[in-house]
Amino acid sequence: MKHYIFICTYLLFVAVQLFAQEQKDGETIVVTGVVTDEKKEPLPGANIVIKDVPGLGTITDVDGRYKIKVQKYQRLLVSFIGFETQEILIKEQTEVNVVMKEADMKLIDEVVITGTGAQKKLSVTGAITAVNLDDLKSTVSSNITNALAGNVAGILAMQTSGQPGRNTSEFWIRGISTFGASNSALVLVDGFERDLNDISVEDIESFQVLKDASETAIYGARGANGVVLITTKHGKPGKISVDAKVETIYNTRTFTPEYVDGYTYANLLNEARITRNQEPVYQEDELFFLKHGLDPDLLPNVNWQDVVLKDGAMSYRASVNLNGGGANARYFVSASYVEDQGMYKTDETLKNDYNTNANARRWNYRMNADIDITQSTLLKVGISGMLKKQNDAGKGSVAIWNSLSGQNPVSMPVIYSNGYIPATDVNDIRDNPWVAATQTGFRQNWNNQVQTNVTLDQKFDFITKGLRFVARFGFDTNNSNWINKIKQPERWKAERFRDDNGEIVFKRLNQEVKMAQSSGGSGDRREFFEAELHYNRAFGDHHTNATLKYYQDSKIQTYNLGTDLKNSIPYRHQGIAGRFTYDWKYRYYFNFNFGYTGSENFAKNHQYGFFPAISTAWNVAEEPVVIEKLKWLNMFKIRYSWGRVGNDNVGTRFPYMYSIGEIQNNYYQWGDYNFNRSFNGLTYLNVASTGITWEISTKHDLGIDLSLFGDKFTLTADYFSEQRDGIYMKRGSLPWTVGLQDNDKPSANVGSVSSKGADGNFTYKQRVGKVSLTIRGNATYSHNEILEKDEGFKNYPYQYERGYRVNQSKGLIALGLFKDWDDIRNSPAQTAWGTVEPGDIKYKDVNGDRVINNDDRVAIGSTKKPSFIYGLGASAQWEGLDVNVHFQGAGKSSFQINGANVHAFSRGQWGNILKGLVEDRWISRDISGDPATENPNASYPRLEYENSNGNNRQASTFWSRDGSYLRLKTVELGYTLPKRIVNKIHFNKIRIFFIGSNLLTFSKFKLWDPELDSSNGSAYPISKSFTLGLSVGL
Repeated sequence: MKHYIFICTYLLFVAVQLFAQEQKDGETIVVTGVVTDEKKEPLPGANIVIKDVPGLGTITDVDGRYKIKVQKYQRLLVSFIGFETQEILIKEQTEVNVVMKEADMKLIDEVVITGTGAQKKLSVTGAITAVNLDDLKSTVSSNITNALAGNVAGILAMQTSGQPGRNTSEFWIRGISTFGASNSALVLVDGFERDLNDISVEDIESFQVLKDASETAIYGARGANGVVLITTKHGKPGKISVDAKVETIYNTRTFTPEYVDGYTYANLLNEARITRNQEPVYQEDELFFLKHGLDPDLLPNVNWQDVVLKDGAMSYRASVNLNGGGANARYFVSASYVEDQGMYKTDETLKNDYNTNANARRWNYRMNADIDITQSTLLKVGISGMLKKQNDAGKGSVAIWNSLSGQNPVSMPVIYSNGYIPATDVNDIRDNPWVAATQTGFRQNWNNQVQTNVTLDQKFDFITKGLRFVARFGFDTNNSNWINKIKQPERWKAERFRDDNGEIVFKRLNQEVKMAQSSGGSGDRREFFEAELHYNRAFGDHHTNATLKYYQDSKIQTYNLGTDLKNSIPYRHQGIAGRFTYDWKYRYYFNFNFGYTGSENFAKNHQYGFFPAISTAWNVAEEPVVIEKLKWLNMFKIRYSWGRVGNDNVGTRFPYMYSIGEIQNNYYQWGDYNFNRSFNGLTYLNVASTGITWEISTKHDLGIDLSLFGDKFTLTADYFSEQRDGIYMKRGSLPWTVGLQDNDKPSANVGSVSSKGADGNFTYKQRVGKVSLTIRGNATYSHNEILEKDEGFKNYPYQYERGYRVNQSKGLIALGLFKDWDDIRNSPAQTAWGTVEPGDIKYKDVNGDRVINNDDRVAIGSTKKPSFIYGLGASAQWEGLDVNVHFQGAGKSSFQINGANVHAFSRGQWGNILKGLVEDRWISRDISGDPATENPNASYPRLEYENSNGNNRQASTFWSRDGSYLRLKTVELGYTLPKRIVNKIHFNKIRIFFIGSNLLTFSKFKLWDPELDSSNGSAYPISKSFTLGLSVGL
């Protein structure tokens, strides 16, 4: 009993002493001080928080001063962007001045985002590209995809249009590897599938591209074509900070196709008709009138581009974001606005009624909140949205550009002198260009998105250290609406010649159509759910990490469902995935991933697929002998990965189900003579593909990560190969005896494509005196080949697509032009597309049968989409001045040029003639009077009238053009005002900058922008931009 009383008394005494010490240690004091950099310049906006204590911190004022209440023996954390975080123990001192050191980020400390969270780059065993956000921000396009080409290793991209609202780029991670299912990459924003072009670049914190199977297997079928991971900005502890940015941009065109004037056109037209023994259209007196503009009604000379197009157009961009909070709750709020104006001239009389220009506007907002419910429980809530409005002329930009390239300069004036509106031919894509652009009403498209997400991050260290649970839920709504208000003016056509009184004879082509309205829209709702269990633990030199993940998503159409019941059934995915990683002393690494994914597109017993991946790495630089002997070698890591991924995006829903309908244009007659009792028969509209299963891709990757001389030089390079088997396609070899028509043939997993290539990037950083210099470069090359494709029987092996590239063009091999009639007689017969004459294109007899026809078509050139993209840039900083220059190029690309303005007069008098195209043409001596003009090596054949499918109009190497180019993509010049100046006006930072985009383009092809997705240049051109901007921080 005495011992018990003694022990209790002793414990009570100890408790009292501890309580007294806690009371003494918990005494609150006020700490003040100044935060400066190493140059003794104050750092306004530096964050000061109390370590491991929830509650509000503080932030330094414009003079770098701060004031905070703390308890003795607590620790202050002082942080500022670009500087190392300082940790200070507070004892008795009440004044603490802090000198911040600039952060010297080593590659060993660099963090990348993977499918299972943040991970040090040192321990990555797969192929990941971490994108420098400053490179993306230097591209002034409103769409992020336009900044990917030449900036991101592993991505091939191509901008297909410059039209506001549609000026986006197609992009593919490591190229195109299938001709069946989709090639599109999966884009995840904060873990949820979203559209990359609907995000403001100012909201992005990190941008990663996952390229090989070891990094994408955890996403199952959705990650078959690679994954883009975007993490948006979140709040940081401290008082509120505000960042704002405004930009004013002037856009012009990189290339504008140039056409010959009316006088030249008329002479070429006469020549084209004479070569076919046809009467010329214009007589000498008419040519004289045309040349001198003496009859503008019947013999006009109109430059339609001058009439319709402005020299340039303006764009405006603005963004603002706020972030701050305390140790237990942080927030980030942003808003942005983008306006891109079109390059069409408008009718001033209508400007107060409506806008016919091709304008686009976009509003974005985002709110992220992070709440530490407890020290082990983190709740993240995010709300974001986008509203986009796109405007266009009533007929639309397709009709405008088709009319600009097609309406020749002598066909009609803009308006007849009596006020009549002229036209020659009116349909959906042909019109008077001025009418199409200004007098046909207008179109509006609205897109609205609201995206919400909640993430719960719970640490279970109280169960076992390193155990963590993460759950995510997302709910998105997407709606789009269009309103067309279309009208048609009364149009007239003047007869070719005046009447006996010298008056113009007009013919009315159509009556005026008053403005009529039509509308429509679409909508969908998406739901996402993920649950992850993470375990991360180190046991001495052994480091392990394991993740188990369950996910499901659904997408349901909510508007404009139509009558098909399938439209009301949600699209669904479901699956589980996992990852296990291990490394020893950061030297040897092993990684195993798997995805077990379900898809609605396959019948029972085929719905789920198991897709494993493994990767391994060896960091040679961590070997003891290397550390001792090669101190300049910071990292030399060799990586290899293998994996299988599945793709279920086959382009149709429920392909294992069949549908039956009536046979069109065919019926059975059961009536007597002169008595109708006919009934349509029934047939398969869609034949069931009951055995359809996953399109499976087997991927290999061999890569290195290299860092030298204290991370001054870094290099990442990868070689990859992929074979995509089981590609879903329509059968091509079924005989007629099966009883199916061509459009009824079933589809099956019978295709295969091989894809190989390499990608990589390097960076070199050097400080020369006060100048910080960075040189960077990246390149991506991908080559594919069709291994299997069900094509049916072909006469010759070279006619199959097997053995050639996906979407590689087929055509004839041109051997120049026929020199004379003897050359024609001594050559293989070439009459499949009409008779030929001297000056026509001469083709190669590929099969040797002495006849030129479609059997002589072979694979020619490359593909329209480039298979080689590269970028090279340099940047420098000195004091407050910064300069950035970036070149971007593309190679291994070719395309066919064709159409009315390439094949001159192939569609009669519809089609302008491109300058520089026909100058070096074959001309008969009977026309020119000079035998030298009958040049068999001319770059253009003899002119001819109409005959749109004639010999000279066939796809061939004669019309194949090299799509390679090198572009001065970006020139940026900025100046950041000294802190001593901006602090006096209560700002943290002020930067003024100028950016020039697409300033110069070097290419063998000169007729239009080689990147533009057009075979005749009749598309909205890509922009050249000049930007003046201002960014401030408060």
